[in-house]
Amino acid sequence: VPVVESGGGSVQSGGSLRLSCVASGSPYGTYCMGWIRQAPGKEREGVAAIASDGTTNYANSVKGRFTLSRDNAKNTLLLEMNSLKPEDTANYYCVSGPPWVGQSCARLKSAFPYWGQGTQVTVSS
Repeated sequence: VPVVESGGGSVQSGGSLRLSCVASGSPYGTYCMGWIRQAPGKEREGVAAIASDGTTNYANSVKGRFTLSRDNAKNTLLLEMNSLKPEDTANYYCVSGPPWVGQSCARLKSAFPYWGQGTQVTVSS
């Protein structure tokens, strides 16, 4: 399932950015879609994920600031990021997977089979 991200960029602390993602292929491969980020020298961190039934999970670090939504008909994913902080700076990867990634979807783990190339988000203080 090819996954293509767009959006990202640079913003000052407190600003907003929007990331979008399109996944091609069958609905089976896009049962769960989400975002995983990785900052230099740090481990990957699950940001948010949403299943095809709309069940959404967020990392504690972004709850109340980020909003994830999807359009199942178009296999598109949208991450609205508000009140951005310097610690949100990272490369953000859109991920997608079939139903067997259920645990990864619920627990924001990185065991997804389909990944985008990543888009950089930089938040300056």
